[in-house]
Amino acid sequence: MTDDTTTAMHALVAGLTAPMQFLRTVAEHGDVIALRAMEADGSWREWSYRQLAEQVARTAAGLRAAGVRPGQRVVLMMRNRPEFHWLDIATQFLRATPVSIYNSSSPEEIQYLADHAEAELAVVESGPLLERMQAARPELPRLTTVFVVGDPGGAGHDVRRAEELDTHGSLDLDELAVAGDPDDIATLIYTSGTTGPPKGVMISQFNVVFTVESLRRCIDFEHYAGLRTVSYLPMAHIAERMMGLYQPMILGYTVHCCPDVNELSRFLVAARPQILFGVPRVWEKIHSAVGAALAADPARRQQFDQAVSAALAIRRAERDGTATDEQRRTWQMLDEAAFGQVRRLVGLDELRLGVSGAAPIQQPVLEWFNAVGIPLTEIYGMSESSGPMTWSPNANIPGRIGQAIPGVEVRIADDGEIVCRGGVVFQGYLKQPDKTAETIVDGWLHSGDVGEVDEHGYFRIVDRKKELIITSGGKNISPANLESALRSIPLVGQAVAIGDNRKFVSALLVLDPDAAAVWATAHGRTGASPTELATDPEVVAEVQAGVDQVNRQFATVEQIKRFTLLGEEWLPDSDVLTPTSKLKRRGVTARYADEIEAMYA
Repeated sequence: MTDDTTTAMHALVAGLTAPMQFLRTVAEHGDVIALRAMEADGSWREWSYRQLAEQVARTAAGLRAAGVRPGQRVVLMMRNRPEFHWLDIATQFLRATPVSIYNSSSPEEIQYLADHAEAELAVVESGPLLERMQAARPELPRLTTVFVVGDPGGAGHDVRRAEELDTHGSLDLDELAVAGDPDDIATLIYTSGTTGPPKGVMISQFNVVFTVESLRRCIDFEHYAGLRTVSYLPMAHIAERMMGLYQPMILGYTVHCCPDVNELSRFLVAARPQILFGVPRVWEKIHSAVGAALAADPARRQQFDQAVSAALAIRRAERDGTATDEQRRTWQMLDEAAFGQVRRLVGLDELRLGVSGAAPIQQPVLEWFNAVGIPLTEIYGMSESSGPMTWSPNANIPGRIGQAIPGVEVRIADDGEIVCRGGVVFQGYLKQPDKTAETIVDGWLHSGDVGEVDEHGYFRIVDRKKELIITSGGKNISPANLESALRSIPLVGQAVAIGDNRKFVSALLVLDPDAAAVWATAHGRTGASPTELATDPEVVAEVQAGVDQVNRQFATVEQIKRFTLLGEEWLPDSDVLTPTSKLKRRGVTARYADEIEAMYA
């Protein structure tokens, strides 16, 4: 990051908002497909950017007629579907603030978030989401209006159909955009609440426009309009909003709306994305799926693994600048013989840029994707930085989270914490100035992560500042490093290191269901459940061998002395994982208190 870059970026985005940029996209790329939704027969229903703008104008008129005004917060609670896009964009045009709530939220959580946001209007998808919203409404006297997308069923007379919003004519989007202000709050992103009640992260229109410009400079493609992506993560998460909403508004991506993350593999094959964001677990599942597909033919699997091993060495040489023409020809041969087919199998054969974020990804997994020709990179940031802080997609180094993005300054504070400042830094926490003051100090956003930076400006995460394990002997240990290494064991899908105020470090290890099924087939246990396999002596022995190998990477005091193998799959948005699959350590220790105590008995 240079002062010249920062100055130029501030000058470029001065006075702009996402709605203004959206109108520019419509003017320049009106015929480009903005949204696609899959029909039951596998065909796509499409909206061009021009058609999307027309729908936004109608929706804005309906929302205004319903009483939406500048500064008001509007709750949106629905799956990844086209209606979300025009509802959110229309709300922004009215200078109101759309607030997404995680779809799995309980009535109590909905009540807390909608009340804290002081929402007066909500648009909710029919079915379970509407039922939970209705259950919360008695405790939400401000929330006087609820529109439902889909059939409201027996929700009652106080729920209105979203189609009503289309019956009030259209507003002039140009007039609305001119009235907008960069200081308007584009959205509230509520933190996952793993360390206390959720906080409302205020992201301004300036933050959005600045961040998208910084990301555009990182990507540096010749053309952006029409680049295909798939939107499938919760819109309550800043990464999905950046990739699935704000970047398309400003850069013109074509968004394929995937309403169910369990359908992602089918959508990837159908959409052939060119740019795609995923949390580490998404990439790990794709990796496991390839292994499962190859497992039926052991000889073919062995040949493929040998090809990957050769490709890994070639990729390392390329990063070091020592790759020979012969090595490049070898990779092309491997690609034609094996890798290209794998990319087509998983729908990533046209991917120009893959992005992993929200949590650390296992380095071997990232390197595997790069080896087979899938350009996967790692990005780092947080809700409070509008998404990104560091990312180097054109010079990615596995094991590093990249350099500071353009226009942003990132450094290591005296206590080892990663801090940043620049146009991505949020406006503060809604109604919590004390928490804001703790997080932004002298203009620097404090990440809560302990990190390191090398001489080339590449950062590496050591651990969460508040999650370091301190053993009873006083040794500070990074659970994230241990857990990442443990997840590299083929049979392990999730890992949690235990040891705070304990005399040694132990671990809870969760079987990966896909890898466990492959193992079961190969060892004559076809049909055995993960729960059964977790107590199988051969499985435990194989995992123990993996733990032994991991332990050799760490000092004696950091090594895993005991572990418990679990057969139940941990699902996102549960008591043990956040919606983006981050560990909820308190939830894990509460659910498995007996198993943990047994390891120290």
